Amino acid sequence: MDNGHIRLSSAPGRWVLLTTVLGSGMAMLDGTVVNVALPALGADLEADMAGLQWTVNAYTLTLAGLILLGGSLGDRYGRRKVFLIGVVWFATASALCGLAPNVETLITARALQGVGGALLTPGSLAIIQASFDREDRPRAIGAWSGLGGVAAAVGPLLGGWLVETAGWRWVFLINLPLAALVVTVALRHAPESRDVEATGRFDVLGAVLAALALAGITYGLIGLQALPLAAGALLGAAFVWLQIRRSPNALVPVGVFASKVFTAVNVVTLIMYAAMGVVFFLLVVQLQVSVGLSPLLAGSAMIPVTILMLLLSARAGELAKRVGPRLPMTAGILLCAAALLLMSRIGEGSSYATDVLLPASLFGLGLSAAVAPLTATVLATADERYAGVASGVNNAVARTGGLLAVAAIPPLVGLTGDAFHSPAVFTAGFHTTMLIAAAMMAVAAAVAFLSIRENVLTASRPQMSCPVTAPQLGRR
Repeated sequence: MDNGHIRLSSAPGRWVLLTTVLGSGMAMLDGTVVNVALPALGADLEADMAGLQWTVNAYTLTLAGLILLGGSLGDRYGRRKVFLIGVVWFATASALCGLAPNVETLITARALQGVGGALLTPGSLAIIQASFDREDRPRAIGAWSGLGGVAAAVGPLLGGWLVETAGWRWVFLINLPLAALVVTVALRHAPESRDVEATGRFDVLGAVLAALALAGITYGLIGLQALPLAAGALLGAAFVWLQIRRSPNALVPVGVFASKVFTAVNVVTLIMYAAMGVVFFLLVVQLQVSVGLSPLLAGSAMIPVTILMLLLSARAGELAKRVGPRLPMTAGILLCAAALLLMSRIGEGSSYATDVLLPASLFGLGLSAAVAPLTATVLATADERYAGVASGVNNAVARTGGLLAVAAIPPLVGLTGDAFHSPAVFTAGFHTTMLIAAAMMAVAAAVAFLSIRENVLTASRPQMSCPVTAPQLGRR
């Protein structure tokens, strides 16, 4: 990797930080604003519950399936180049989303958005790693993380305001001016870099198999159809076989799973982020459909989560270094489970302060205690040579958990067809989902408690907290 020489305090350093924050923030924003717009776009495009699920999952599917490949492409061909291609791709797909005449076109455009996100997301952090002076990298990444968290916090509010004032299409169209600014600043101020030691072939087949396997499983779960589910499972098995055969040059080298703790914590990640994914998908819809809140007020419901994570995640990481990650992770995940039990009471006549903001705040406290230690443990238990791969794997696992939960749980609890048009039907399904999500959190806490026996962070590299949407990508 090229040795960076830019100082964070310099004008070039501030420009580089701006373009990377705006680029990654644009993708992060899209992960939080779309849920708020689901009732409005569903009514406008006459979509059913499956259409809403695919509106969310089409983006997550391609992003999760291709994000590791996106990081490798940047290392090989130029991080700024691939980052910019991702930004332009993302903006073009956003325009298609905003102009979609029907839900089928919207879903296709969302899948294309995910491809762009897979190119720009790892590139934003890689540019920081490669551009800044070694002494300034921790502060630069910390600023990138914090400002990205602000984007996640602003997203629901911005989405709610756009839906109320300009219409749901502007949730996507707002990406166009942001992308134009990112491209302009990056071309003028972001230096190009690449890994001069990167050799060998790309595992394109592995990336394609992973994406197709996720697509088949997701399609089968949403439609409750056995054939695509079985096909997806077979493609998943083929992906695993290919990774074993091609290791250590595979997309996911099997050597990264040599640590039992690393493997167990990724299981925790899968279960925990699956629960989070379905909660974030259904909560803002429930608040609009059944409680009767406006899009803006519904979008503000999860603000306490992001604010508390911004304020407390770094302290939770320091605490985990002193006492070990086991207890903070376990206690935090259990607190999330308790918060979801409280959320299961949300329905017609619920109080915004006591029934919505209170459990949301408890959920934020739980995530603040659990997420930073989780990310640090993932990176600390992987071999040094797999540091970038480990963080990328954990990111993909988190997104896959959310993808599969959003696909599987709504049909299982009766949220199909026109369910989001019926407050009574949607509330019943929502309540059951919150109980399932709480149980999933309890299982994740048990795995964390039983699998982490010692303080694995005492000799580890310094880590930082990660956003709500998924763990942060490290260097590829």
